[in-house]
Amino acid sequence: MTNPSVISRIAKLILKFTKPKYMDSKEEVDEFLSKKSHQPNKSIKSIFRSFDFNGMQVFTYGNSEKSKNIVLYIHGGAYVNEINYQHHLYCMKLSRKLDAFVLAPVYGLAPLHKWQETFEAITQLYEHALEGNKNITLMGDSAGGGFVLSFAQYLKTTDLAQPDHIIVFSPWVDISMGNTPFDSENDPILGEIGLKEIGKSWAGNLDTKDYRVSPIFGDNDGLAKTLIFAGTDEIFYKDIVKYVEKLKKSNVNVKLITGKDQFHIYPLFPIPEAKKAFRQIEKELLEK
Repeated sequence: MTNPSVISRIAKLILKFTKPKYMDSKEEVDEFLSKKSHQPNKSIKSIFRSFDFNGMQVFTYGNSEKSKNIVLYIHGGAYVNEINYQHHLYCMKLSRKLDAFVLAPVYGLAPLHKWQETFEAITQLYEHALEGNKNITLMGDSAGGGFVLSFAQYLKTTDLAQPDHIIVFSPWVDISMGNTPFDSENDPILGEIGLKEIGKSWAGNLDTKDYRVSPIFGDNDGLAKTLIFAGTDEIFYKDIVKYVEKLKKSNVNVKLITGKDQFHIYPLFPIPEAKKAFRQIEKELLEK
């Protein structure tokens, strides 16, 4: 692993100053979730195209007819924050560089919405994507990455096929946050206290150690070829390493790309390390 670039270090410093207060305070996260409970989801206005799919807004990038690949991208945001321009720009890049038609659903968020609603909505969207008869990749970041891994496990209980590839950035694989201790102080984006409360909100009446919200506790047999990116300085790193070992024991073709001294979801940021990560994604999906 190479040392972090100067630009990466600057980005990390900026992120530390903008870290949400609710990530490190029980009082702040309780207040944050209370406010969110009075803010119903609305259709998001954007310069990017979207369509309504069974009541769920879905953003699209690329040409559905001419593209050779389909990417179903589940955005992160700890299950409480909407898709943002960072996600939009990355999905646009995916469509252009990977000859892909990218779908990014605007799923229901906690605390008003729970995991099961999103499972039902994404299952229908995934089935719709399969009808394209193209190579399909499930991709996601952070909470979206954790959702993708849980969803792939869930697919085994249905008649739907596994995707051709799974690619995730810094997946939240254990919303119970039970693998203590966590180094919240050095993570410039996330904190153990806030995540634990948000995880409970997303799970609702479901045990936070159920695989449908925490894939680290699930059955990985038969999962598709999987590529995972994680930074050594993020709070999820040790959980991700633990999960990768479980994937290997289940004989899943998995590769973990570790960013030395990198922060959460670093491949989505405008830094040199992200460019290298994207080249690895291109190799994964375009190499014959």
